Amino acid sequence: MSKAAVFLAEGFEEIEAIVPIDLLRRGGVEVTIVGIGGTSITGSHSILVEADTQLTMVEHFYDVDAVILPGGMPGARNLSESWELNELIIRKFNEGAVIGAICAAPAVVLGKLGILDGRKAVCYPGAESYAPDCTFGEEPVMRDGNLITARGPGFASGFGLELLTALAGEETAEKVGSASLFR
Repeated sequence: MSKAAVFLAEGFEEIEAIVPIDLLRRGGVEVTIVGIGGTSITGSHSILVEADTQLTMVEHFYDVDAVILPGGMPGARNLSESWELNELIIRKFNEGAVIGAICAAPAVVLGKLGILDGRKAVCYPGAESYAPDCTFGEEPVMRDGNLITARGPGFASGFGLELLTALAGEETAEKVGSASLFR
């Protein structure tokens, strides 16, 4: 069974976190919701989410197969300010783990870390200014090797299903997508 960690910081976009978490769990992926700065995290639309744990020691997440970053503002900016999370993202990316980011997170978090250099990615329109050296596409969801990015909340289901494909296979993603009426 694959393991994924979804990182939430104050001001995260709720749809971009909850929909992929739900789809991954339906597909049998072990998902840990990790709070930055605590376990009670409030999203950008004032929805309080209780994380499974908080990021205190980055070593606790060295065994995950995927690091997933919802966007939203100021959530993406708050994620980008966590040096522990930045260290984990770089380590896991270099190890070939799946790195998933949606909305502002690709530009704000991954762009700052240089992970988008030479890669194909998408982000929320207007967030490109956070990563001026990157060229972003227009597709709803884009996969480039172990990097999966999506444009925003309206594509959370496609993002979640692409993550599920990477972690559990196309057949599982098709079953979950069909049962959820996304495909």
